[in-house]
Amino acid sequence: MVKPYLMFSGNCAEAFDLYYRAFDGEVIRMERYGDMPPNPEFPVSEDKKNLVLHVELRLTNDGFILGCDSSFIEAGNAINTVCISVELDSEDKARKAWNLLKEKGSVRMDLGPQFFARLHGSLIDKYGITWLFTVT
Repeated sequence: MVKPYLMFSGNCAEAFDLYYRAFDGEVIRMERYGDMPPNPEFPVSEDKKNLVLHVELRLTNDGFILGCDSSFIEAGNAINTVCISVELDSEDKARKAWNLLKEKGSVRMDLGPQFFARLHGSLIDKYGITWLFTVT
């Protein structure tokens, strides 16, 4: 399944509240950075714990948007704020696509196990498109 992924610089919750009200949507899931298990490789400061780590909003019966607050986004800069989020059920399919798309691109977050998925990672392909991979 492919879902648009919107990235914000600290106002994701506010934006998704607007989208929720605009479409009479349904919040399927919302996690904050403070909800993450402690990880010394990814420390979260107190002032960032209430930021959105991940949100999924159903807009229509089969229409969804996802979002987060990201350190990659500068306030007021709309460049690279939309990603393609690909949810796969096979690690082999994910690794094949990952390896092809990362050629001449740049990896933002290595594809690897996460507390919320068997595999998750983010890269920018050689065309400047940001991809998020998740294997559930």
